[in-house]
Amino acid sequence: PSPSAANRAPTFTSAATASVVENSTAAYTATATDPDGDALTFSIAGGADAARFTIGSGGALVFTPAPNFELPGDADGDNVYRVQLRVSDGSLSATQDVAITVTDSREGIAVRRVATGFTQPVYVAPAPGGSDVYVVEKTGGIWRLNPSTGAKTLFMTVGNLSTDGERGALSMAWLPGSTSRFMVFATAANGDVELRQYSQGSGAPILLASFATPHPGANNHNGGWLGFGPDGYLYASIGDGGGGGDPANNAQNPNVRLGKILRLEVVADPYAGAAPTFFRPAPGNPFLAGGGDPHIFALGLRNPFRASFAPDGRLLIGDVGQSAVEEIDAVRPNQPGLNFGWRYLEGTQPFSGTAPAGLTAPVTQYLAGNGPRQGRSVIGGYVYRGPVASLVGSYVFGDFVSGNIWTVPAASLVAGSLYPSASYERRNIDFTPDTGTIDQLVSFGEDGAGNLYLIDLDGDIFRVN
Repeated sequence: PSPSAANRAPTFTSAATASVVENSTAAYTATATDPDGDALTFSIAGGADAARFTIGSGGALVFTPAPNFELPGDADGDNVYRVQLRVSDGSLSATQDVAITVTDSREGIAVRRVATGFTQPVYVAPAPGGSDVYVVEKTGGIWRLNPSTGAKTLFMTVGNLSTDGERGALSMAWLPGSTSRFMVFATAANGDVELRQYSQGSGAPILLASFATPHPGANNHNGGWLGFGPDGYLYASIGDGGGGGDPANNAQNPNVRLGKILRLEVVADPYAGAAPTFFRPAPGNPFLAGGGDPHIFALGLRNPFRASFAPDGRLLIGDVGQSAVEEIDAVRPNQPGLNFGWRYLEGTQPFSGTAPAGLTAPVTQYLAGNGPRQGRSVIGGYVYRGPVASLVGSYVFGDFVSGNIWTVPAASLVAGSLYPSASYERRNIDFTPDTGTIDQLVSFGEDGAGNLYLIDLDGDIFRVN
């Protein structure tokens, strides 16, 4: 008999590269030919990201689980997944290295510039009873903005103001249920941090009262946020007074309001008593019976520039670090007296002195640097509750220096458990606006409907649609 022909190896005919949109499990279909017409089967032979795939004998390569562009799962973290495939005729085989690039899906997110031309805007607050918002400028202007049309009207100019360094008008909030009384966080000409109450009537707003915290010397670390909690009380974040490393250890001194969260009752009828009383310590504050300033609610903070209340009632605080760690802290209104550790600790890292027992660790933190999950000045954000379904329930926050914008599941920010920065979803591409650039992210904001705003210090206001 004539000898049988020697078996010949199969050959891949499919491309060595592919591109797929995130959130899809279908990755690639391998194809090959066999010169002898033998039946072929496909398998995974190796590659840096082999564990992220399965393949059927017919060549269908599938992600397990579906890839997330904002949180790359490939070995290099660059959204290019590398795998080596093998095709076999049962006797001989061939291999092919395949690189699959995952591209971004905006997931229903559209960011629109709704206004421009402001002078150092630093905050957006909802207007009571409508869709308008107020834009606070560091230099003292407060504007009423219609975000649908971009029309803006000067509401007031904050007086007796220092704008040196980090000082200025930094935030505002209306009293719950009021259309006439509101609060402004401002630094006075003498450097004091003031929580000012104004009344709006038919004319220009009138200053009713100020609650001042002395802030001598340095022009930084003022804090800068105020807002009303679900308990109806006013909360305000005050920085440690400035200077590298909190030289006076203000943040750990219960008799000094610097480096603290304050909680005040804004008196509904300030003229009911023998003398006008606009503010008093909120019931339940930790030092009402002594041992510290009765207006203090929480302590151990460095520069809590931005904070917000989540829908579940937690106060989420972005505390700007010294040089190594940026952190997010969490506290509920029924947890007075928490100590977040500065200057014993910067995040969870030792900084100065021996940390005592009983300090409260951040719920998440990230390191200083230039990487995709790093930065040097955290901007605390909001738990999203607006119309974009893919964002609902996510805590959106960012960094002023690196420009990164991230989301994390708000439900994962749990006391006693440090959510890893490696799991942050980086949203820089998703939040690319239709016009302009977000290159000096100084704050997030909300309107009454839960729409999220991004405030750019160079004059632009953006809204997530």
